[in-house]
Amino acid sequence: MATREGSLEAPDRQPIDWQGDTFYDKDDLYAELERVYDICHGCRRCVSLCDAFPTLFDLVDESDTFEVDGVDKNDYMKVVDQCFLCDLCAETKCPYLPPHEWAVDFPHLMLRAKAYKFKHKDTKWRDRLITSTDPIFDAISTPGVAGLANAAAASPGLRKMGEKLAGIHARAPLPNFVSRPLTKRLSEEHPAGEVKSCNRTTGKVAIYVTCYGDHNEPQVVEDLIAVLKHNGVAVKILQDAACCGMPKLELGDLHKVGQLKDANMPIFVQAIEDGYDIMAPIPSCVLMYKQELPLMYPEDATVQQVRQHFFDPFEYLMLRHKADLVDTHFKQPLGQVAYHVACHQRVQSFGMKTRDFLSLIPDTEVTAIERCSGHDGTYAVKAETYDKAMKIARPVVRRVKEANPDTFGSDCPMAGRLIAHGLAGEDGTDDDQAAASHPISMVRTAYGI
Repeated sequence: MATREGSLEAPDRQPIDWQGDTFYDKDDLYAELERVYDICHGCRRCVSLCDAFPTLFDLVDESDTFEVDGVDKNDYMKVVDQCFLCDLCAETKCPYLPPHEWAVDFPHLMLRAKAYKFKHKDTKWRDRLITSTDPIFDAISTPGVAGLANAAAASPGLRKMGEKLAGIHARAPLPNFVSRPLTKRLSEEHPAGEVKSCNRTTGKVAIYVTCYGDHNEPQVVEDLIAVLKHNGVAVKILQDAACCGMPKLELGDLHKVGQLKDANMPIFVQAIEDGYDIMAPIPSCVLMYKQELPLMYPEDATVQQVRQHFFDPFEYLMLRHKADLVDTHFKQPLGQVAYHVACHQRVQSFGMKTRDFLSLIPDTEVTAIERCSGHDGTYAVKAETYDKAMKIARPVVRRVKEANPDTFGSDCPMAGRLIAHGLAGEDGTDDDQAAASHPISMVRTAYGI
């Protein structure tokens, strides 16, 4: 029977058999890497997404055979090191993802290779440190320490020292830390009058603020609360929740991902039982509970229950807009908006809901940019990959400049920060550029609340 060249069917991501007998077997892993690399070599449509594919294709083109069989298997992990699990290749480009018979899932194969490396202690101490967000962020977000950390991040001399000692690039933009986390200064309950359910939404939202929203950009969470309350949605802040696990997933520390899942599940389930939906302002954190953890634990009914109740903010607002439960009387137009669509939001397959909602605002024109910013969680701050991240970001920065926007931003605050960094020039020569704005903050501005 003839093999199909490609597939027009919807992507069907398969469970990750990370606890199976062969998952960490070297021979089995390398055989699968060779099989998939050979398919990717014959296709090459993902070459512009990130540096993983150019790295692979250069290895092939520089080999004696011009085929994957000519590539030294010791170089296979060079490709893995360039993958930051954005998922774009699988969800937006690859014609060979299941249900195609070749069953290529490049990101999850890279995840398997990262897990193999982690199990065999082939990871840097720096990477283990900067992916430990809960203890690190908690330590920094204390009075006195946060100010010192922010001052150090702004000091060229200390940044150069940090690059030599810790491998954090001296020019990479770093997040600002607040001295008091949001969960320690905001009240837990934020009622909003009569609760109305519709279209899978209960009208009550429990916000999983995430490490980033708690310690780095709490204003985004405050803006989200204001927008939800303005639209009649009751809100409560989830207390004592742990990291979503995405940083550890990207490191390949799958057992730690499982521990973080176990810490959060009782908190989420209790909120659901109390009638709340779950929402997070960071697309990566939403993706963990809507895709990655359900694929890691396909038989876990609790994980599947949480998945059904987890929402992206604009996915939620547009569901309620369909039921005429969203206020569309905006007081202030936004003008020209350059909106970067975060990779981890794109691959959730619910459409361009942020763009659609922003387009409801009168006298507002949205330019949506569907291309990776190159930030990843840690890729853009590492000394060895910062320049590659900026190269990936360059087309996005160019598109923002061409739009000549009144405001710009991304659903992912880290992507927004890297875009702003690119607009300012890597040496800061154009530092009068405005900072990126999260779309939910744009909406609050438009409401005038």
